[in-house]
This record gives sequence, C-alpha cells and structure tokens, in this order.
Amino acid sequence: MGGERPSQFLRGNIISRNHFDGRAVIVTGASTGIGRATARLLGERGARVFLIARRQMVLDEVVDEIRASGGTAAAQAADVSDQAALLAAFDAAEEAFGAVDGLFANAGSGGRFAPLADCGDDDFEAVLRTNLLSPFWAIRRLLPGMISRRRGAILVTGSLASEKGMANNVGYVASKHGVLGLARAAAIESAPHGVRVNCIIPGFIDTPMMDALDDKALAGMAGMVPQGRIGTADELAEVAAFLLSDAASHVTAQRFVVDGGILGTLGVG
Repeated sequence: MGGERPSQFLRGNIISRNHFDGRAVIVTGASTGIGRATARLLGERGARVFLIARRQMVLDEVVDEIRASGGTAAAQAADVSDQAALLAAFDAAEEAFGAVDGLFANAGSGGRFAPLADCGDDDFEAVLRTNLLSPFWAIRRLLPGMISRRRGAILVTGSLASEKGMANNVGYVASKHGVLGLARAAAIESAPHGVRVNCIIPGFIDTPMMDALDDKALAGMAGMVPQGRIGTADELAEVAAFLLSDAASHVTAQRFVVDGGILGTLGVG
C-alpha cells in the first residue's frame, strides 16, 4: 500500500468509532419502524437514547427493550407537530442525560392523498408541521449547544419524495424536498464548528405503515426495487447509526439513500 496510515486509523478500528460512549442521542418517531430499530441499535452501541413519539405506552416498551439489552434509555410522549410539546420533551432529555450530542429527527406523516387542487390549507400545513417544521424546531433548539461544544451529529429522515415528484400528495412531497434542503443549510452553517448534518432517504422499508397493504401491492413494490425486495428497518438503522457516529466524521451535507437501488438506476425493458 505504501505511505504512512493516518494516525486516526491507528487509534481505533471502525467498530470502536461506531460506539457512542455514553453520548446522549434523541430519536423522534421512536416508537415504531425505523425510529424504533435505530433507537435500539444506538442503545446497543452505547448511546444514552431519549425517545420521543406520541404514545407513551409504546415508548415505554422500547425503553424496556433497550434496558433489557444493557442499554440506557428514557422517553417522553409528545406530538412533534406541537412546538411547545416537542421543546418540553427536549428539556426532559437534557434533564435526564445532560448535553445532547446526537439527534435523529425521524418522525413523519404521510399526509393526505388528493389531487393538488383538492388539497386544503389545513391538510398542507399539517404535514409540513410534522415533516419540516418539527425538524427545524429541533435543530434550532439543539444546534447552538452542539456548536459551543464543537461536537454533534444530526440526521433527518427524508424520502424518495425528497428527490422525485409524486402525484396526489403535494404536501408530503414539498415537506420532504424541504427537509433535504434544511439538512444541507444546517450542514454548511455548522461544519466549521465540528457539527455534522445529513439526510437519510429510505426507499420501500418494511414498517407498520406497510401493514395496510395486501400481498399483491407488496409484491408490486418489491418489483420496483432492483434488489427485488423491500428493505428492513434494521438495515436502515445501520446506516443511520453510522451517520450519527464518529465513523462518519468526514460526512456532512449528504443524503444517504437506503432503497435497494431505486434512485440510482434506470430500468429499461
């Protein structure tokens, strides 16, 4: 290979850099699906995880799972579209674990499916409050502290709709385009201060949202994926944990796609 390896690689391997060493990480939308899988994985890797979602009973189940595997976790129920409730949950996180060095702003809403001309102001604004305003409020709340400590990692959840138009759900598409822009704007402001901000783009992932689909619909979705299958929440959690960890120390202002190849390919014939 030749040459001298950078000292950072001599100090530890990728496994140690994927460990969180007791750092506090907040996960929103943590009760099910991607958020739940990521919260559990972060707990396994040494983070003190604070979970936020709407249902306290389900959150408590996840907390128990993390603690049973030897991790540290706490939770508070909040509707992220309610700014006061979201910020109160952040206060509770800091009271429980101190300074927060990681945020996975994952909570989201699918919005109402209807032609653009039939999308009312209330429908449009509701999905924007959950999908775009809530991560904005969260980042605005945590970023100053991260900048002052010169350490932190933020990850927001986008969508295939962050990259592509989609008919009959204008609020969702607008919000997911917006959250990608939010991540990039926050990243350039915070990069000189040792804070990283990225966006993760899930493709078709097996979460409770898929439960309403019949076998034919699921097979059709799988057929659109070059790998020929729907992804799992655990597969996406691995990428999320990487982006929140020191293993991704030189990664910021990026969108990471976990979709089995959908966005990166062109099917012909």
